[in-house]
Amino acid sequence: MSETKKPSLQIFGVPMDLGQKRRGVDMGGSALRYAGLQNRLERLGYDVTDLGNVNTPVVEQVDDDPIDGLAHNAKSIIDVCTEAYRLTKASMADGHTVIAMGGDHSISMGTVSAANEACKRLGVLWVDAHGDFNTPFTTPSGNVHGMVVASLTGRCPAPLQISPKVVEDSQVAMIGIRDLDAEERVALAASGVTVRTMRDIDERGMAFVVQEIIRTFADCDAIHVSLDMDSLDPQVAHGVGTPVPGGLTYREAHLLMEMLADDGRVRSLDVVEINPILDDTNRTATVAVELVASLFGQRIL
Repeated sequence: MSETKKPSLQIFGVPMDLGQKRRGVDMGGSALRYAGLQNRLERLGYDVTDLGNVNTPVVEQVDDDPIDGLAHNAKSIIDVCTEAYRLTKASMADGHTVIAMGGDHSISMGTVSAANEACKRLGVLWVDAHGDFNTPFTTPSGNVHGMVVASLTGRCPAPLQISPKVVEDSQVAMIGIRDLDAEERVALAASGVTVRTMRDIDERGMAFVVQEIIRTFADCDAIHVSLDMDSLDPQVAHGVGTPVPGGLTYREAHLLMEMLADDGRVRSLDVVEINPILDDTNRTATVAVELVASLFGQRIL
């Protein structure tokens, strides 16, 4: 990001835990606020406005019939994501860069859909341990947070769709992947999505992998970063619902964010799957704030 011309930032929370079964992830936005997200960004010279939270029901209020028995709470999730979509779209139309605070990863059906409409061609960087490429027909759990990329790329039935403008496979790149379901693995391998696993990072190094991904976004005018905190190794950030050993180190995650900041095209960001109930002294949210700061220009020198 330029030191002399910074976009204004608008942040909002989506306190939703309907896309998975571990309670507490709805408090992720509060954890980020408590960890000082707004103040940290303002210290970097940004004008930051907190828009509050999208109205979200708790699971006890939801009585949805699952799609084919295998997409739990789908209607209520889409209702919430539609509000996140409207808020993101309006904010980006006014020229703001947007940060959405989850909540589980299903919120990205709304935010990514809006960013995709707001840009000529959007690159979507999925930073996650998981591919989120299941559909209601392949999911072993029925959890919608594991279907988000499949939904965004037009593979899921209604109502698991927000926007008529579908994200093309070639617009999506994943990094940090290390835990895929059997049918999801087959579908992802057959897709046009760029997938860089932890083995790729181990063999080639983070800098090489990030440069490679940035090249896949050469024809994009903007990038949306969807940061699932379970992309990091649990020793770094264990306050998540679906931790998987062998994830990104603290420095690998920061290097990724620093290189994206150097690229300068990030217009929107999700930070998701922080669960303070499973955390220790809000460490995962604190790490997330540090990573967001790197993404928006915090430098070592």
